[in-house]
Amino acid sequence: MSDLALLSKTSFEFPPVSQALQEPNGLLAVGGDLHPQRLLNAYAAGIFPWYEEDQPILWWSPDPRMCLQPDAVVISRSLRKVIRKQEFSVTMDTAFALVIGLCGQTRAVFPGTWISPAMQKAYCELHRLGHAHSVEVWQEDQLVGGLYGIAMGKMFFGESMFSLSSNASKVAFVYLCRQLQARDFRIIDCQMPTDHLFSLGAREMSRNDFQDVLFRYSNEVLTPGHWTLTVNADQI
Repeated sequence: MSDLALLSKTSFEFPPVSQALQEPNGLLAVGGDLHPQRLLNAYAAGIFPWYEEDQPILWWSPDPRMCLQPDAVVISRSLRKVIRKQEFSVTMDTAFALVIGLCGQTRAVFPGTWISPAMQKAYCELHRLGHAHSVEVWQEDQLVGGLYGIAMGKMFFGESMFSLSSNASKVAFVYLCRQLQARDFRIIDCQMPTDHLFSLGAREMSRNDFQDVLFRYSNEVLTPGHWTLTVNADQI
């Protein structure tokens, strides 16, 4: 890590993403803190934090980048049937802390990394400020799936999802896409490739292309605030 940029706790600036390492893919900088403005600056530059709890904060900008246009989400016949049968109920921004907590309990993001208590506290603060949003999937009043991420301009930066019941995270993602369509969002940043995201229609984009999209859409005016779900199963 000796070649990495060392971030100061007194400045929220980041180095150019072109300086990110090829191995490990996208590692750009180390240090700093999880202050809300630093996090917002990071997303605006195409950067996000992931690190082990006993490490300094690591900042990433991988190449390629996994992305999805909300209107391009793939909904299989079986998944659409599950949604239309309304086996789950879905809400937005009603249980952010529970969602991020369960994401932290149920999955690692990169090998050796997880959603630490410090990360949970930082993103809960972004939610309080109206920048971070969650989708909650319920089954008989039990939270069984969900996701969370950051909204900026016309872009949504997906962070993590979890599922305690078959199809629950897919249902959350489909509802997110439809809600973002209703708000004229253009791109969901899914960060790193997974088979799960490929199956839902996400595709890889070069870092350069992602930075072009970021410049085009993240600077549009977006008033922070909590969201209410406005789509229903009949619109899926």
